[in-house]
Amino acid sequence: MGKIKKVAVIGGGAAGFFAAISAKEHHPTAQVTLYEKTTKVLSKVKVSGGGRCNVTHDCQDIPELIMAYPRGGKSLTSIFHAFQPADTIRWFEERGVSLKVEKDGRMFPISDSSQSIIDCLQKEFTAKEIELKQSSAVKQLLKDENRWSLRLNDDQTESFDRVIVTTGGSPKQTGFDWLADLGLDIIPPVPSLFTFNMPNEKIKTLMGVAATTAQVKIEGTKIKTQGPVLITHWGMSGPAILKASSFGARELAGKEYHFNVRINWLEEFNAERIFSLFAEASQASPQKQIAKFNPTALPNRLWHFLLEKNTIPLERRWNEVGKKKLRHLAETITNDRYTVEGKTTFKEEFVTCGGIALNEINLKTMESKQHKGLYFAGEVIDVDAITGGYNFQAAWSGGYVAGKLQ
Repeated sequence: MGKIKKVAVIGGGAAGFFAAISAKEHHPTAQVTLYEKTTKVLSKVKVSGGGRCNVTHDCQDIPELIMAYPRGGKSLTSIFHAFQPADTIRWFEERGVSLKVEKDGRMFPISDSSQSIIDCLQKEFTAKEIELKQSSAVKQLLKDENRWSLRLNDDQTESFDRVIVTTGGSPKQTGFDWLADLGLDIIPPVPSLFTFNMPNEKIKTLMGVAATTAQVKIEGTKIKTQGPVLITHWGMSGPAILKASSFGARELAGKEYHFNVRINWLEEFNAERIFSLFAEASQASPQKQIAKFNPTALPNRLWHFLLEKNTIPLERRWNEVGKKKLRHLAETITNDRYTVEGKTTFKEEFVTCGGIALNEINLKTMESKQHKGLYFAGEVIDVDAITGGYNFQAAWSGGYVAGKLQ
């Protein structure tokens, strides 16, 4: 297809910036232009991780890494071999941004500010003389022999040798219409990271309480996750809930977000082990009030809530509570049932599953199989991950490989 002179990148998020930088690194004489439809770039980078930017995850084992992607994980193997978390860490460190690992494996800039990442990427743009055009929406992509024409929102047309699409996910199918016009197969988008709404459950009164080692099961499915659960004023959130929402994205959309969830508040314990803890407590401290002597690792507010749920008065002493009641309490702690009626998505950190079907893409190069010279990276393709820096890693890896323009 001859020498690459002009490259367009469409979409100014993490994947778009990385793809543009990679294109300029691999093709230094090419003119690279990034088009962003809004006035803001890297907006997800800015708000992610509470404004700290969860850049990647501390995982150097690719088979383990791909387990974090409910859809498309195995398909990413080759791009992760080309650019994995260790490469991300090195890339930012070489440009003056050191990352640190938190105990759950998430990685952040040591500044604890997403601005460090944004500044680093923008500095790279300036140094490499990559052109950035904001408020420039691409309305249509047209193929003309070996070149691509971009029709913009002001009806101007610009021509390029190669195009990389990094427009991210879209909550509505219509967001992909301009790509479907090229005959590309689009998997319908549905939200894939959301919290559970429980409008009729009293547990909402415990908002702010977190159980650190819970297990979450969704009734009628095979979905089972572990990790912290956070009680909120609308229901439940936290890593275990978000992970369940990610793995169950399509199934839960099919249920219209009405389902039952079962929670073991102490994931490492079964009912029998909890009951034996109660028997020990009853023997060791028979005169103590059950509310004031909690033999489990449950937060006290949750302990009191579960006592009341089992109609055990808080002032009752251990020796006054019968074995039947204690067995029932142990069952509740390990198999507590709640009804979910709806979801809440994070507007800023919205993640969708769906997008361009993976069988449309050569996953070694990220090039379209149908259309030579057209590449994809980031959430525009049907790949998404659980929380923890994995979605960004897919963006860095995909952007890097797409930018090679192979």
